[in-house]
Amino acid sequence: PEVEDCLLKHPAVAECGVIGIPDEVRGQILKAFIVLKDEAEPSEVLIKELQDFVKQNAAPYKYPRAIEFVEALPRTETGKLQRFMLRQMANTN
Repeated sequence: PEVEDCLLKHPAVAECGVIGIPDEVRGQILKAFIVLKDEAEPSEVLIKELQDFVKQNAAPYKYPRAIEFVEALPRTETGKLQRFMLRQMANTN
């Protein structure tokens, strides 16, 4: 939640979900799935900007090392984020 709350403060981010994914070197890293606001364009520059934003506004080691831009986040009928679906999405990439 801390990293998600931080990312949501960035002007380009409409929605986000963050999960831990396996990493060969570190054991586990954070991956953020981000829905951008209409005026924002996905790019490598924006990925770096979002990572730096989290480093500056939360604990630096908590930044998402992987970021994927998506059209929408998987949610239940009541609007709750379905993290297990994010894990499935991460496993297929």
